[in-house]
Amino acid sequence: MKSIDLNEQQLQKMKTHPGFIAALDQSGGSTPGALRLYGIKEGAWSNEDEMFAIVHQMRTRMITSPSFTGERIIGAILFENTMDRDIEGQPTADYLWNVKRVVPFLKVDKGLAAEKDGVQLMKPMPALAALLEKAKAKRIFGTKMRSVIKQASGAGIKDIVNQQFELAAQIIAAELMPIVEPEVDIHCPEKAKAEALLKAAILEKLNQLPAGQLVMLKLTLPEQDNFYADFVKHPKVLRVVALSGGYSREEANNRLRRNHGIVASFSAGPCRRALGPAIRCRVQRHAGQLHSEYLLRHPTPKQAMIAESEDRMTASGPR
Repeated sequence: MKSIDLNEQQLQKMKTHPGFIAALDQSGGSTPGALRLYGIKEGAWSNEDEMFAIVHQMRTRMITSPSFTGERIIGAILFENTMDRDIEGQPTADYLWNVKRVVPFLKVDKGLAAEKDGVQLMKPMPALAALLEKAKAKRIFGTKMRSVIKQASGAGIKDIVNQQFELAAQIIAAELMPIVEPEVDIHCPEKAKAEALLKAAILEKLNQLPAGQLVMLKLTLPEQDNFYADFVKHPKVLRVVALSGGYSREEANNRLRRNHGIVASFSAGPCRRALGPAIRCRVQRHAGQLHSEYLLRHPTPKQAMIAESEDRMTASGPR
């Protein structure tokens, strides 16, 4: 493996700037749920292409909001479809950095395999090399890949960490920054034990990394406060970020507060709330407009009535 040659400004931002990483990487399976959070029901599209077009309009509305800036948001995790699209005439990654000073990341995993030995490894990624090449050409800074720990299984957790770091080596060789994400399920019966096993396995891998190589870690907020302090200060770790993992916003924020040196990387719901009421109102109003546009293109008598009602609500603005 070779040392990373990265945009130094982006590297420094990820290393030192306060803020959080917005997880905007819902893929085909999770996108309908994300859209529902913004008031767009599944009937608002007839195929996957229409769904992705709608979600990109939603993300564009969010990213172009004055509330979405590099002052509070240090990075944004995209999925491939979003990376391939433009925002205001620029490729999404370019817009994020050039206009907003938000560092762009790409989700590269293809989902989870079936549970075995108490864990879910990532599915095979035979096209990873090509995806990394494209990401580099699109000026993506780093990647993210998620696997899940369901039980405090030493063998399973070792498999998880081995797979994560094997792929991280390939990502580093492609001159991108890997976010290693071995999530511990918050419902794991022996969560603290699983976290101890995970910490030991990750530390072993970190200590084996060659000079000049760095990774980021994205981890479930632990049972013991400051449990991952060794990662925060480790010379091979650029940044430690926390995933919400299904905790309520209040619980996630409280746990984050008690774990010094870790920043948040929460997904659609928590991100939407963290960005504040201005952007929420803007996105929700746009959701109503998108839904109405679809209904006008494909009206039934009932849909026509709904569209007329929604148009009146959109015209009057948020209440």
